[in-house]
Amino acid sequence: MRLSTLCGWLVSAATGLLLAACQGNTSTSETATTTAETEAAPTDTASVPAPNDGITPALIGQHIKVLASDEFQGRRPFTAGEDKATTYLASEFKKLGLQPGANGSYFQAVPLVEIAGKPDSIATVTGQGKTLQLKYRDDFMFLTEQEKTVVDIKSSPLVFAGYGVTAPEYQWDDYAGLDVKGKTVVVLINDPGNAGNDTTMFKGNAMTYYGRWGYKYEEAARHGATGLLIIHDTKPASYPWTVVQSSNGGAKLHPQTADHGASKVALEGWMTLDAARKLFAAAGQNYDEAYTAANKRGFKGNALGLNISTTIRNKITRKTSKNVVAVLPGTTRAKEHIIYSAHWDHLGVGKPIAGDSIYNGALDNASGCAGLLAIAKAFVQAKEKPGRSIVFLAVTGEEQGLLGSDYYAQHPLFPVASTVADINMDELLAFGPMRDVTIVGYGQSELDEYARAAAKEQNRYLIPFQHPETGSFYRSDHFSFAKVGIPALYASGQFDSRLHGKAFAEKQRKDFEEKAYHQPADQYDPAWDLRGAAEDARLMFRVGQKLAGETTFPKWKEGSEFKATREKNSPKG
Repeated sequence: MRLSTLCGWLVSAATGLLLAACQGNTSTSETATTTAETEAAPTDTASVPAPNDGITPALIGQHIKVLASDEFQGRRPFTAGEDKATTYLASEFKKLGLQPGANGSYFQAVPLVEIAGKPDSIATVTGQGKTLQLKYRDDFMFLTEQEKTVVDIKSSPLVFAGYGVTAPEYQWDDYAGLDVKGKTVVVLINDPGNAGNDTTMFKGNAMTYYGRWGYKYEEAARHGATGLLIIHDTKPASYPWTVVQSSNGGAKLHPQTADHGASKVALEGWMTLDAARKLFAAAGQNYDEAYTAANKRGFKGNALGLNISTTIRNKITRKTSKNVVAVLPGTTRAKEHIIYSAHWDHLGVGKPIAGDSIYNGALDNASGCAGLLAIAKAFVQAKEKPGRSIVFLAVTGEEQGLLGSDYYAQHPLFPVASTVADINMDELLAFGPMRDVTIVGYGQSELDEYARAAAKEQNRYLIPFQHPETGSFYRSDHFSFAKVGIPALYASGQFDSRLHGKAFAEKQRKDFEEKAYHQPADQYDPAWDLRGAAEDARLMFRVGQKLAGETTFPKWKEGSEFKATREKNSPKG
């Protein structure tokens, strides 16, 4: 699960109208049912016997243990960890008898550029007769997507632009009347609906794509800005500052582009809320008052009367990473494909925390890859072979912005028009069997009904994701497939423990987000209860089995922004 850039989708200011639609259906459907279950929960706490399909907690644990071991060094692309992880996955697929899916190879090359940036330890802000010095990591995290050995920001004027959003369909333009060309824009995290003052503003507390940091950087670039700095506030961000540090320090990967990143803002960055308060105070303004103003219609941005200077020195490496692709050919409709996806990458070796520098990524997302392998085994040993072909796709660069899945979607190995669906796994949790099946993006497609049928087999019930303010629909690889029109299912048990109830499940999720997400603490524990992870994998297997035996294609529902794209790309819709 990751904070995705997804920059390629937003190619012009006109994208705003399409973008608004992208928020509409997902956020509306999830918001409407956030506090209410979409169907009656089972009245008992008993699970159902697990069929002998080969999907077991032990098998999933075995694969997690290997992929999240210190030997794999956190599975960062362009490292020995990538070689070990992709080789392991390909070897396991080969052992199962699956065919290579990338033109005779198990590997699809994904061209990327790595920019290892080293910002100045101090960024200097001057103006209003004052000098403010901000410390790297403590106060700010800076990076760049421009492929230059040195990015030098000298006395760039700072401009406050609210949320940095231009959304004509919401009658909202934070850049109205602002000249930001050659300047550095300071913006709030999330979008104007997140404050909760007006539930009709944007999509209320359900974050839209306008709240994603990738969009904010792109919008600033479209207005000619030199840089954009996002003020980090943990509550509307849904993750702590430590995640910003671990996700944005050191080397970052980006897609290779013809202009070598020249169309991007030179400075991309984050600052803490405390640093922002100091910044506004230096400008003679009150941060809380500015925040309140930015959440009201008719907000007007303003120059802060301050300038920022900083330098980033970069080491640039252009290489190829790998998606791992394996196929089980269908028996009757082999040219139609169902994709199971999970990202194999994590953060690698980074800043030590409690003496540990390896970010193992056990739940995020060795667990999803373990589910991928377990489902592959289930299909291989099933008596009834699938009519349609099953593709198992372990992608690179999710943690860097959905890079591998986006590359696959733009360079598909199997035609988009004949791809039936994507079933994505990211963070199969480890605190026991769950009664709920939570769907991120509930209400978007007919895949909800497939998931509901499979859930009933397990005495479970469907609910939408309960924290739509986090923007989770845009944070995993299913979104790359949705953008090109392929119906995508991203679901797992998260909110209702079969043994301990909802409060227990919420505490477990919260503890993971606060203590282990993107931290070295996300490592394999033999004491984990992986029965829920196995049930989730089995549910995905059953959905795929159902799809593989049909001749029809699942559709996007009316009102989904992806429906038109699907109909354009495929007469089957």
